[in-house]
Amino acid sequence: MRMTVLASGSKGNSTVVSSSRTRVLVDAGLSCRELLRRMAAVGEDPSTLDAILITHEHQDHVAGLAVMARRLKIPVFFTEPTHRAWVRMLTPRTTMSYAKWLDRLEQEKALKALVAAATHAEGAGACNADASEADGELAGRADKFSAEMELPVEAELAGLDASAEADCDVEQAAAPAAKADQAFLPAVEYFSAGRHFSIGDIAITPFTIPHDAADPCGFVFEAEGIRMALATDLGYMPPNVKQALTRIDVLLLESNHDLEMLRDGPYPWSVKQRVLSRVGHLSNDATAEFLAKEYDGGAAYIILGHLSESNNAPELARIAAERAVGDRMSLLGNRILLAEQATPLAPITL
Repeated sequence: MRMTVLASGSKGNSTVVSSSRTRVLVDAGLSCRELLRRMAAVGEDPSTLDAILITHEHQDHVAGLAVMARRLKIPVFFTEPTHRAWVRMLTPRTTMSYAKWLDRLEQEKALKALVAAATHAEGAGACNADASEADGELAGRADKFSAEMELPVEAELAGLDASAEADCDVEQAAAPAAKADQAFLPAVEYFSAGRHFSIGDIAITPFTIPHDAADPCGFVFEAEGIRMALATDLGYMPPNVKQALTRIDVLLLESNHDLEMLRDGPYPWSVKQRVLSRVGHLSNDATAEFLAKEYDGGAAYIILGHLSESNNAPELARIAAERAVGDRMSLLGNRILLAEQATPLAPITL
């Protein structure tokens, strides 16, 4: 098996996990063009990818998802809540200013007045004539109202428009639905946390992680007697995660922030609270505590991922992990590596 971390951090996350016969892209948090560039840089052939697997719907995990899937014509695996949340993110929404809302109320009042006038018109003939005239005016005002209420539409996620298709050189013959619907995918497959499934010859065990997303998951991948795991974007280490991360040969684990750097750093207090919460991100100390007390010590490689560029320093994360692993670290076991945001990590093959 092989694990290749293409990017890890708040600006984008993506990892290739492969066996001798199957290749899966876990998350697509960079643009399609950048994902292809990084794959080429580390010798990964995108045309051999069999599927894309999504941990959760946050932008740094799905930025290039739709374009990548459409370009390669491969299925995307989500949990159903994650897929729904992702589609909602891409669905244009209307916006209305307070002034527009007041104007709408005034127009509704005027329409009601027209209806009342038509209802109380005297005489059957007069009533019919007035009602006909009122109906015409009502229809005209309704059309005018519809035109005026044609509100500007804003996509919630920037950069995922038609230019993204051109950015990845998508063929002009692509399906019309792909151009009209930003959430169009060649195929969608659902999985559920706690239930095993397979992509090709890779057996996958998804497990729930505590994070502020619809249905976030980590994964254990197994093929040919090798087990690899990915667990990032979690606020703490619950028992189910600790249980999942046993007998792992290559472990990609979050070590997001240094507590002092985060508290003294540039983030607003509300963001700091989110990061520190039980649905935020693991600190260097929390990761080290797991490695010292709960980790079974069996991995050949421990990759520290999702390091904050604002609230962490790579060497702080490394030192904390190395101290936690202690004398279990050697050239053949428990080797500590750091996944970076700007450059891919060299492939790890077992």
